[in-house]
Amino acid sequence: MIPPPETIVVKSSSVACDGSGEVEAALGHPRVYLRIDPATGFVECGYCDRRFVLEGGLADGPAL
Repeated sequence: MIPPPETIVVKSSSVACDGSGEVEAALGHPRVYLRIDPATGFVECGYCDRRFVLEGGLADGPAL
């Protein structure tokens, strides 16, 4: 499996992604609202593959 380009640890299970960060928001993608599944502890953006990890969730910890 190829690792995601960016991982962001968040405190809420609901997140929004517009692809901005290292680029201006106008150069990103349409804003999408995502919900982290408690069974996995993370969600990935379908546009930019950015991974959002819930702090203290199943995916929050050392990489295997």
